[in-house]
Amino acid sequence: MNDSRTTKDVFKHVPVEKPSFGIGDLKKAIPPHCFKRSLTTSFYYLFRDLGLIYSFYYIATNYITLLPQPYSYVAWPLYWIAQGSILMGLWNIVHDCGHHCFSDYQWLDDTIGFICHSLLLTPYFSFKYSHRTHHANTSSLEKDEVWVPKRKHDTWFYEVLSNPVGNLIMLSFRLFFGFPLYFMFNLHGRIYKGFPSHFNPLGPIFNDRERAQIWLSDAGVLTVLYALYRIGAKEGLKWVFYIYGYPLMAMSAFFIMFTYLHHTHPSIAHYDSSEWDWLRGALSTVDRDYGILNNLFHDVTSAHVVHHLFSNIPHYHTVEATQYIKPILGDYYNYDYTPILKAIWRDTKECLYIEEDPEKKGVYWFRK
Repeated sequence: MNDSRTTKDVFKHVPVEKPSFGIGDLKKAIPPHCFKRSLTTSFYYLFRDLGLIYSFYYIATNYITLLPQPYSYVAWPLYWIAQGSILMGLWNIVHDCGHHCFSDYQWLDDTIGFICHSLLLTPYFSFKYSHRTHHANTSSLEKDEVWVPKRKHDTWFYEVLSNPVGNLIMLSFRLFFGFPLYFMFNLHGRIYKGFPSHFNPLGPIFNDRERAQIWLSDAGVLTVLYALYRIGAKEGLKWVFYIYGYPLMAMSAFFIMFTYLHHTHPSIAHYDSSEWDWLRGALSTVDRDYGILNNLFHDVTSAHVVHHLFSNIPHYHTVEATQYIKPILGDYYNYDYTPILKAIWRDTKECLYIEEDPEKKGVYWFRK
């Protein structure tokens, strides 16, 4: 995926002119089998992740709990990070369910998605519908649903945060609190009138046809929270946090990290309503290399551009599909080979707000 390592300046702005190719040209370049869902393959990855999750759980409850100090001080954080990364992979498989590319059966996708996302304290149908809007309006300043950048005149705090200490505070806050605050209060999301929470069935994020399923999503999350309460009453609060809570926090940090880096980069543009169109918006995303985590995260990290162009491609075909469209995309394809920890620190500093291009009205670039 990083064959452009020595030839591409990752800070160079991507083209903002309307491309000469269309979505039909890109689809023709991808072999038909990439669009086919395989129930067997999907279940393989699902059960693989569930097996890994149980294996780490077994190790933690049968071995790590018996370790003396100081060994336990090392073993527990390693478990939290390892388990959190597998939970993130499971979360991404369920993300496929929301796009109806897990199987040919919508009821099966929604059933698996609802159960698994609820277990990860994610309101499945709420996210499914808001995420659909995100895909339909990517990089639109007025209508995108997540990681909507602030304009300079809206960012009253940029002078305070535009320094190493402020950058560290902002990055830490995002990683530790961004996941729950996004779902509860639509943090980093679109500005709405009313209360735009993923847990609010009557809120402005959803239409009337969707509200009954938002109630169901809430019920799923509440059921899991009640189960955790009962487990905590029996095993103790420490057990719940060490076995479940801290791995979930690690998963949340991974979620914020890669979704932020998908849509935040000095080279990509955002558009207001006078200039936005779907194709250029979808192309304003970034593929990155997370090493072994690419496999654990099911390549949602390294093949995100093609996912925004064709969200119905199952995750196990996205890397292959990317290779077929890259020659057509040319400079419109954005890949950044920067090591991830370096990249998230750099982009936190470099991408504080956006300003309009002085030569291209309606086009906005990140600034610091």
